[in-house]
Amino acid sequence: MKPGSRVLGVAESYRGGRSPGDPSTLAGAVVRADRSVDGLVFGSLAVGGTDATDALIELFSELDREDVQYLLVAGIAPAWYNLLDLHELSAAVERPVCSVSFEDSAGLEAPLREAFSGEELERRLAVYERQPPRKRMEVNGHGLYWRGIGIDPGEARELLSTLTPEGGRPEPLRVARLAARAADRFRGDL
Repeated sequence: MKPGSRVLGVAESYRGGRSPGDPSTLAGAVVRADRSVDGLVFGSLAVGGTDATDALIELFSELDREDVQYLLVAGIAPAWYNLLDLHELSAAVERPVCSVSFEDSAGLEAPLREAFSGEELERRLAVYERQPPRKRMEVNGHGLYWRGIGIDPGEARELLSTLTPEGGRPEPLRVARLAARAADRFRGDL
């Protein structure tokens, strides 16, 4: 990554205790390759909804920053299985998209089947099955899981290594998560 490169990291604030349809705060943090924060943007998506992809597209559009080279997102199932379509997201923002998670899992199919049925389940399974497979990667001595569109494994390793200080979380995602939670506390949405 070039020193002036910028990445938009997006995370949300859902921590349980909310009902389906309630809003969950999205935060985006623009972070330079030197890990300096260069901007913030906020939005929302519905807990248990199906608007995550559209909400991230809107967040990116609202940010209106042509200098952002990559979109980094925290997982693909924010706000209680409001699934992201990384293909659609990358096509809309015209940037490589990389999703990062930090825990090993057997995938989302079983939890989706427990939480939903009928058309709600089928819609989510269709989105989930379109996504690229999740792959484990060691970054600065920490294991994480990534999947991406428009980014190859070598480029993903360089991106994530550059942006990940001690602690194992890429700085754009760490800052975005802090911002989303702070916005929730400010709004009183705990």
